[in-house]
Amino acid sequence: MPPKAKFKKEEITKAALDIVKADGFEALTSRELGIRLGSSARPIFTVFKNMEEVQQAVIQSAKMLYKEYVNKGLTAEHPFKGVGTQYILFSVNEPKLFQLLFMTEQSEIPDLKGVLPLIDESYEKILQSIQDDYGINEHLAEKLYRHLWIYTHGIATLCATRMCRFTGAEISSMITEVFMSLLKNVRECGNDD
Repeated sequence: MPPKAKFKKEEITKAALDIVKADGFEALTSRELGIRLGSSARPIFTVFKNMEEVQQAVIQSAKMLYKEYVNKGLTAEHPFKGVGTQYILFSVNEPKLFQLLFMTEQSEIPDLKGVLPLIDESYEKILQSIQDDYGINEHLAEKLYRHLWIYTHGIATLCATRMCRFTGAEISSMITEVFMSLLKNVRECGNDD
């Protein structure tokens, strides 16, 4: 009969997530997790098979937290701007989780058209919000989304790495200015790439 679990899966995952939030993904070790739980590492492995499973649970928890930010953005008056703003806020409020999800080297490099659906579960909802809000077709919405994501990712990366600080008003203004310029260009150029 296997030993009874001292901790629930959720408790271990939360403790692991707290370590990553504070010190980064590389700080997540069985020893550090045991210390955080006030125990040895042994009880962790009555719930999880190995540290890779713990790491996957942390990544899933980080994705769920990010999705809460996206969902909040999607309820804004202008959902696309709301999502962009929430993306940046996630990098400000959870820099280590942002780095884990969006600044980790990939084993296979996706092309630009494939990166957004790969990194964001809400891709289709965001794309639809652009089409609905601005009356443009899917192709133009994708083009607009890609361009603004590159710009927004730059701001978010500056925030997550503490290279630069922006106020909420500055973020809003920057996103609006770039978006309006891109929207005008996309509408004028039509389906040209």
